Amino acid sequence: MHFPELFAAYWWLLFPIGGMVAGGFRSFLASRERAHERKIELYKLQHPEVAGLDVSTHRPADADGKPAAATAGNAGYSEADVANTLAEHDAINKRWLSYELDVAKLIDFPMMSDVREPLTVAFLRAKRDADALRPLNGAEFPGKSRWDDYRNAVNAFAVAFEVAEKEAHRVKDSAFNGDEQQRLGTARKLVKIAENEAATPAERETALKRVRRELDGVIVLPDVTLAALEQQVARMIAGPAQPASPQPEPARHPANPA
Repeated sequence: MHFPELFAAYWWLLFPIGGMVAGGFRSFLASRERAHERKIELYKLQHPEVAGLDVSTHRPADADGKPAAATAGNAGYSEADVANTLAEHDAINKRWLSYELDVAKLIDFPMMSDVREPLTVAFLRAKRDADALRPLNGAEFPGKSRWDDYRNAVNAFAVAFEVAEKEAHRVKDSAFNGDEQQRLGTARKLVKIAENEAATPAERETALKRVRRELDGVIVLPDVTLAALEQQVARMIAGPAQPASPQPEPARHPANPA
């Protein structure tokens, strides 16, 4: 039987098969989402200090674990509230930058820059939301609704970053194969050479170039990370600025007698 005849006889099978494929894809997406939710819940159980945050709604939770409702008693906010939240926002950004500006740290915990990882994407999105809502000063908030949005965004950023960082420190480079792990290990050693004050300028420059080659195709380092290492090595090669040596004073000759 030829294909046109087969198609004419069994075309009706396309509908149940298509439904099965679509259902399987939806089940796959749902399982990925459930796995992500389980990681969040497991982290909250292991770290009760952040369990008072409802991650799904980004709102503080009450004693029963349900999102707390706004009341007349907490309808406002003070300058101290804004200052504390801004300080928390700055602290999380500083912890994030400690990876972005340190090649060795990012090599040790590559998940923190891997946008294929759902937890990494989650904290980067939370950071984007918090940064977008950040005020220049407390007076910028037109009302409590905007203040709540910012405070909750910072809370969500804090939780998402904690979850991603804990997971990155747990898995380290275990997601890479043997050859990739060996290249990461070589890159770690080269970074130490590049940052070693006892190394010659030529050794540091060579090590810096080899770091790029070893990591190529293994992990993608952000441009700012490489730029920070290059600037650090350049400063070390240049050395501290030398003070200008004093110029000798011109010789003084006695005036000719009249």
